[in-house]
Amino acid sequence: MAEIVLNVQVREGAGTGKARAVRNSGMVPGVLYGAGQGPVAISVKAPEFRKALHTGKLLGHLVKLRYNEEEQSVIAKDVQFHPVTDEPVHFDLFRVDAHASVRISVPVHFRNQDASPGLKRGGALNINLHEVEILAPADAIPEEIVVDLTGLEIGDSVRAGDLQLPARVQVTAHHLDATVASIAASKAMASEEAAEEETTTE
Repeated sequence: MAEIVLNVQVREGAGTGKARAVRNSGMVPGVLYGAGQGPVAISVKAPEFRKALHTGKLLGHLVKLRYNEEEQSVIAKDVQFHPVTDEPVHFDLFRVDAHASVRISVPVHFRNQDASPGLKRGGALNINLHEVEILAPADAIPEEIVVDLTGLEIGDSVRAGDLQLPARVQVTAHHLDATVASIAASKAMASEEAAEEETTTE
């Protein structure tokens, strides 16, 4: 996929009124942070920003910010949406060195449910974390973290510290000992066991 480039304009002033005026002019307001420099109020044309957003490669990925003839590497860490129209209304970008490690949350996805004996017997997958915080080079942030459920039985769990991660990527201390997911007995199984115990007692 081609590199995402955001052509930005520097806007003057901050606050709700200024941001509303920017949106009314067909732009999406944002703020550029990081690298030991003060925040800069910026904006991007709404169609261009929506196009970048819809690629699925904007949030949490390294993108190029272009202002006139200047370019720099940034990461989009937050986008706010209108509660009714779901249109983007504000975004935050952070300056980064393309090869420096950054702290960022990455979505967790699960595979091989059919290869989990616990799930095949009717167990339930309890997901504790839908995202895991990692440290990764800005130019090598994984799109997702995949958890393989092969062989997991009821009672088994997956810790963030045990996840298989790409080279140079590691889970932060904040999530290192956290449980990502576990296989538990479903309510139906619990009811069946209770009924069996009751029958045995009688």
